[in-house]
Amino acid sequence: MDRLNNKWIRAVLPALLIHCSIGTVYCWSLFKGDIAAYIGSSVGDVEWAFSIAIFVLGMSAAFGGRFVEKDIRKSSLLAAVFFVAGMAGTGFFIYQKSLMGIYLSYGVVMGIGLGIGYLTPVKTLMLWFKEQKGLATGLAVLGFGLAKVIASPWIEQLLGARNSEGVLLNPANIYTMFFILAGTYMVMMLIGHLLIRKPAGYTEAVAQSQSFSYMEVLKNKTFIGIWLMFYLNITCGLALISQEKGILVFIGFGAIGLVSALTAIFNAGGRLMFSALGDQLRDRNSIYKIIFISSITAIVLPLVFNGVSSTITTFFIIALLCIVNAGYGGGFSSLPPLLADRFGLHAISTVHGLALSAWAIAGLTGNQLATFVLAQTESYNVLLYVIMGLFVIATLISAFVVRPGKVDLPTEEVNTEKELVTG
Repeated sequence: MDRLNNKWIRAVLPALLIHCSIGTVYCWSLFKGDIAAYIGSSVGDVEWAFSIAIFVLGMSAAFGGRFVEKDIRKSSLLAAVFFVAGMAGTGFFIYQKSLMGIYLSYGVVMGIGLGIGYLTPVKTLMLWFKEQKGLATGLAVLGFGLAKVIASPWIEQLLGARNSEGVLLNPANIYTMFFILAGTYMVMMLIGHLLIRKPAGYTEAVAQSQSFSYMEVLKNKTFIGIWLMFYLNITCGLALISQEKGILVFIGFGAIGLVSALTAIFNAGGRLMFSALGDQLRDRNSIYKIIFISSITAIVLPLVFNGVSSTITTFFIIALLCIVNAGYGGGFSSLPPLLADRFGLHAISTVHGLALSAWAIAGLTGNQLATFVLAQTESYNVLLYVIMGLFVIATLISAFVVRPGKVDLPTEEVNTEKELVTG
């Protein structure tokens, strides 16, 4: 058993198993049209299931951080139960042709599993990789990004053949697919639950003589700044990523599937690269400056060279999509170590959960921002200017609001014994 008690078996492997399972939520675009066709609803109405799932993910993380902090074993099991139940429930309600049931199962139930599951491995990884916290969280969140790359071909295979109009030849595949996915992810997440452990002898600081204060964090200027720049990065990313196909069609580039795979790889790679790079920097907040400035540069280039030649325009647009995807992923993986640097490791699950509420709000505003701008202007150029403006604001927040140095928060006195965490 001693051979199993190392950071790769007790932290990295369970993190990848859990995050590669829940990250499948990003495969939504592959089957939302099939769900709409089967239940006789519009794609727009069905789309809300995904928005609800992302919103519930963020809010369950915000309110579930303390629970994750107390017992990593219970939280990993709870994540598996909710995620798998939501996945299987989605298949059942598709079969029943119930839109409200899909909202409940995919949006709410699965969303809770997403939020708890997303938080669960993060602190454990940082405890095992104390000197390389960025690399640790990058490994975890990498799994979330890779899930789409890994699962997409399998999902397409499960859905089966289509006719010339893109309609499934066997419509029943849409709900049986969810049952198969639920069974597979149940096995993966339960293995992750059985393996995950904090380092032997680790003592929870939160169980000592001082207690974490929610309000002191929420009122803290540094936390507000981190929340805002994290929110803006997600909003900009979603606004651009949601229009990826439309932009490529507009410039006349046909290999959309190839670019989609390429941007997914950059999204996953950015999660590991940016967070690992943060370990080498004096101030981890510098990573966000790099993300924002590189994204602004990537937007400026196609706008400046627009009309020079179609080849140059196409190259810059694809580069833009790749760079923003990398920064989008890197923003997620760089968040926990930045919060740990500023607020300490003892309550990182709780602080990280509160910060993830930005994801919940951005999940409701990112796509809608792009839709609104295009409806009003019918111009992708205007959309790029709006996104660039938001990145500029995020850069200013990173430079002038999120100051260097650890934040000392007032705490509340409590009467609790110091406890050894064995889970």
